[in-house]
Amino acid sequence: MPTFTALTTLKGKKDAEALGEAMERLSPEPTGVGVFEVEDGSGLWEVGGYFEGAPDQAALAVLAVAFGANPFVVSELPETDWVAHVRRELAPVRAGRFFVYGSHDADKVPEGVEPLLIEAAMAFGTGHHGTTLGCLMALETLIAQGIEARRVADIGCGTAVLAMAAARVWDATILASDIDQVAVDVARANLRANGIENGVDCVEAAGFDHPSLHENAPYDLVFANILKGPLVALAPDIVAHLEDGGHAILSGILNEQAAEVIGVYLENGTNLVSHEEIGDWSTLILQKIA
Repeated sequence: MPTFTALTTLKGKKDAEALGEAMERLSPEPTGVGVFEVEDGSGLWEVGGYFEGAPDQAALAVLAVAFGANPFVVSELPETDWVAHVRRELAPVRAGRFFVYGSHDADKVPEGVEPLLIEAAMAFGTGHHGTTLGCLMALETLIAQGIEARRVADIGCGTAVLAMAAARVWDATILASDIDQVAVDVARANLRANGIENGVDCVEAAGFDHPSLHENAPYDLVFANILKGPLVALAPDIVAHLEDGGHAILSGILNEQAAEVIGVYLENGTNLVSHEEIGDWSTLILQKIA
């Protein structure tokens, strides 16, 4: 059965969320609805739905007018075996000493690397995206400087590839958190697949809002590979949970957003150590002022 998407944009979080709720009452009803801020500084929000059959375009047009949104764009998606597609497209990635790969490429792991197995079905955070690759390279930079972290937090961990990388090189207390329980389950599965389930504690939390994250602070290193908005909002918390002289590795930042993020973190008591760009994405290393 073909799958259809219906996407629109509009100004304002409140109206976007209301439109998303209204979409859920359509007939035929969508199998899922998403509401996301467009991270380009435009102030726009994207609202989209997935449908197992063709949606009622007249009803969508009425909703767009009612909520002041742009006209919906309806598209039919081709039937795709996404796991097979990912396996074809995602070759192993080398980031310094780290080698990120799927089980279908287990025979390609070279000698002398720190292997990180991420299954193709769990593609977010595989190392192919400029943000994840940038964070792994930033970690490599800190290791090369002789830094040894004793306590590490990976905020918004996704697949937990960054937490796993830290566990490969340091005998440290490492916590990984994500706002989504599905991501936490994925992270735990990856830890088991890599044989380091006892090396990282995964919890569901928004930011540092979990007792374990508070109890193990302050951290020598905090990863936060999320988006500009949450990074800015979390700046006081991230810096507060850092040890004096500790480092934060931040990504999920478009190159044109980097100056704003850097400014916020400088205001909260850090110095910029490095700013590297991979494609459209920036990765920052910041150090808390002692």
